[in-house]
Parts: sequence; structure tokens; C-alpha cells
Amino acid sequence: MTDPFRHRRVLIEADGGSRGNPGPAAYGAVLKDADTGAVIAEDGTTIGVATNNVAEYAGLIGGLQMADMLAPHAEIEVRMDSKLVVEQMAGRWKIKHPSMVPLAQEANRLAPFGTTYTWVPREKNKHADRLANEALDGVRNGVTVLGEPAEESQGSVPGDEQPESLVEELQEPDQAPQSIQAHIRGWSPGSDVRTTVILVRHGVTDHTTEKRFSGGMASANPGLSDEGRAQARATGEWLAPLSDRVDVLVTSPVRRTRETAEILAELLGQQVQVEPGFAEMEFGTWDGLTFAEVAETRQDELDGWLGSVDVAPGGGESFREVEKRVLDALRRLLDERAGQTIVVVSHVTPIKTLVAHAVQAPLESVYRMELTPASVTVITFFGGGPDPERPMASLRLYNAQAPGATTFGGPPVW
Repeated sequence: MTDPFRHRRVLIEADGGSRGNPGPAAYGAVLKDADTGAVIAEDGTTIGVATNNVAEYAGLIGGLQMADMLAPHAEIEVRMDSKLVVEQMAGRWKIKHPSMVPLAQEANRLAPFGTTYTWVPREKNKHADRLANEALDGVRNGVTVLGEPAEESQGSVPGDEQPESLVEELQEPDQAPQSIQAHIRGWSPGSDVRTTVILVRHGVTDHTTEKRFSGGMASANPGLSDEGRAQARATGEWLAPLSDRVDVLVTSPVRRTRETAEILAELLGQQVQVEPGFAEMEFGTWDGLTFAEVAETRQDELDGWLGSVDVAPGGGESFREVEKRVLDALRRLLDERAGQTIVVVSHVTPIKTLVAHAVQAPLESVYRMELTPASVTVITFFGGGPDPERPMASLRLYNAQAPGATTFGGPPVW
């Protein structure tokens, strides 16, 4: 089996229909590598008697299931010609019909954070439409794994060369041979445990706008400004459609993160839990000073701090010390909340430290990252990796800004 990290970005094309509305129904779904255009897998499956809308949602779910099995670490874009499904899944239209609610919930459960939805005209969705019609015509029923480039007119139809057991193996991974389990789950049995951490930086304070060093609990600890509260609310409203998938909201104990977390908690329907390990770096005697003021009075200290992650500001913490504290907090979180989706409200240094850890970059890479106030960064950690101290991880989103949020220092960052 090929490397599960082979596909960095995938496209799902999905459709569904019924002959009678309601009537005999089926869906079609295609999973493609977004960079090469290779067809990874196809699914054309009947679902009994249903409406067009139910069949379309079934196609979306079928495509997301294939992505979950065959490209578990990839970014996903979904393309459909159903305006209803695209707008509802993007959160722009409300779901009014009761029969659609559980389907949308299942699709949301399967879709990784950051999944995007694009409407396309019917003529650009012919591949998925053909699969649905082939299923209704009795030509196919189930998943075909291809994994190689294929022309749209050469869609594979299950036959003697495609044993029925493969479909069963993909649908029931616990019963699959070990080689297929390893491909589906990543690297070893048990790595299907996915813990998604949604990292939110706090909104701006007066220190942020004045570009002053602002540390953790030992600092002056300013609260959010009016702009910072507006940023936090915009971010919370952006995350609100995912509220049913969020299991816990954790915050650093610092005032500006707690105030941000309280706004998010109201919008996500969560209680706030405090984790001291996610507090900001302590800047010691630099706290409250601007960069220029530190350079003017403590140039030697500043040069040492910028030159080594092991050097601390006077009376403060080094990046290395912060790394140990933050990774200890991460381990506690992954142990206690394995398999859950966690929102963590934190600061620049801890978030950049977690990103460096996730992508296995040296700690020095924190010098080369920029992180916007009230931005969202998403990392999924996978259990069962070869090193329990360094779980395998996938960076799903970095420094994303909620639409409509004011952004300190420039326009919204994506």
C-alpha cells in the first residue's frame, strides 16, 4: 500500500438523484488527487427509495468516507452541482427540513476542519452523475479503488477484476487484512484515533496595538480592547457551525485569553477549562516595553534572545523552556481527550511551538512564523504512531482569520 501522506489535497465530486423524487435513488462520488488529477476511488451506490436531496447528501457522505479511508491527512475541497447541499454545508443557508439535519450532521462529523464547498454547474459534475446512474442501472454498486490517473470516460466498473471483498474491507476496516488496515489508518492498528486541536489566538489588547511585549501570568496582564472583543466574537461566530463537534474549550489562564475564551464559550455552548501550560512566554524585565525600547536599553540581551532558543529575557523564559511547558500540556490534553475535538485559546509563542512540533520542524522555526490576533490554526494528532512522545500530526489550517473580523496590521489573513 502507498504512503497515506501521498495525497496532500483531494477533490470530492459528488452527486445523487432519484427516479421519481422520491423513487429509486443512488449517489455517485469521485475522490481525486487535487494536484495530479488522479482518480483515487469511485463510488456508485443505490440507497433504496429517497428524494433527490437525500441522494445528494448521501453522495457527499460517500465521498467524505472515501477521503477518510484513503487520504486521511489531506485537505478537502467538495464540488457539487447541488446549491442546497453546498450552501447548507458552507453554513450560509439554514437546514430547515428535518430529514436533512442528520445527514448534514454526519457530513460535518466526517469533514475535517477547513473543508471547503464549491458549487459547479451540472456539466462539470458529469463523472459523479454517471456513477449514480450506473448504480441505478445495476452496472455498479459500491466502491472501486483506482489510485491511478484515469480519463473521465474510462471510469472503472466493478467486475471480476474487482473482488466484492475489497468493498467490504473498506467499509469494515476492523475485518480487513492488516495491509489494508495500515493504509486506511495511516501506519498501524490504533492510529485511527484522531484528536483535533483548534488553536485560537486571543484578540488584541492595548499592548498588541502598541507592539509591546506582553507575557504570561507574571506580566501586567492587559485585557481585550473593544477591537479584541469584536475579533473574538467574529471568530466565535465563524466556528459556531462546528459547535456540535467541539468537545471541550480550553484556555490559558492569562486574562486576555480567558476573556477571548468566554466569548467563544457563549457562541459554542461550552464551559471554559484552564490549562496553565498554554500561557504565553514570560518576558521578565522586558514586559510592557516595546521592541524599540528593549533594543535601546538591553541590546545585548535582545541579540542573545534572537540568536538562540535557549536564551531567556532577563527574569523570563527561553523558547526552549516554553516548549517543554507547552508540550507537557499537549500530552496531558491528548491523554485525557483522545479522539475529541478541542478548542484551545492561547498565545503567539505556544501556538507557533505546537505548529513546529506538529510538522517536525526545529524550534528555531518559530522565528519565521507570523500569527494574527484572533486567528485560527488547526492540527490533527493521530494515535498509534511510532513515537508516543511525538505523535504523528497533520497541520490542517494555519493563521486563518474569520470573515468580517478586523485584523490588526492588515486585511484578513488566510
